[in-house]
Amino acid sequence: MMRRPAMVLIDLDGTLIDSVPDLAYCVDELMARLGRPPWGEAKVRTWVGNGVERLVKRALTGTMDSEPEPEAFSRALPLFLALYKENVSVRSRLYPGVMEGLKRLVGEGMTLACVTNKAEAFTVPLLKDLGIFDFFELVVSGDSTPKKKPDPLPLLHASERLNVPAADSMMVGDSVNDVKAARAAGFAVVCVPYGYNHGRDITEAHPDAVVDRLDRLPDLFDAPV
Repeated sequence: MMRRPAMVLIDLDGTLIDSVPDLAYCVDELMARLGRPPWGEAKVRTWVGNGVERLVKRALTGTMDSEPEPEAFSRALPLFLALYKENVSVRSRLYPGVMEGLKRLVGEGMTLACVTNKAEAFTVPLLKDLGIFDFFELVVSGDSTPKKKPDPLPLLHASERLNVPAADSMMVGDSVNDVKAARAAGFAVVCVPYGYNHGRDITEAHPDAVVDRLDRLPDLFDAPV
């Protein structure tokens, strides 16, 4: 059993929502507009998790960390942003157990916040379109603070804004970035195994626990005091 947190911060892409179908559509449409072959959803699934800018760079180079030609990136990024603005929630869906899990966490008195590397312009519409925005007391997007996960700053920002100390807080995510951010911030961390960890088993990142569905998260906690 784990200590029951007062606040639970939850990642967005790969944890709450499977957004890859929309992202992959936009990547392949971008490639078509640039006169390049498509990558396909399976490949894009391994690239998601570090923000739109890095996703576009990966689409241009076909690698995780290489830098494209500046001119190519300057042309591609606005095209992708325009595509994604029109397709942010067309194909994306909640993972099984998410709606039930959010209801259960709130019902058991926990404060919820969403902490994501996705820009606010895409985060808020996606949360609203899929019907889960109102569960969260705070949304910290990729452009809400000067640094993104795996830096601890977004988590510490949420802790300060909601006045809940790190010792009483938990991060729930799907990737090594979530684990690194949580460890640096002094948060407990639980991961789901179905998300976007660049094709690697999330247990290799050594979270405190792994839970296969969000609605089973409260089963890990001590009984309410």
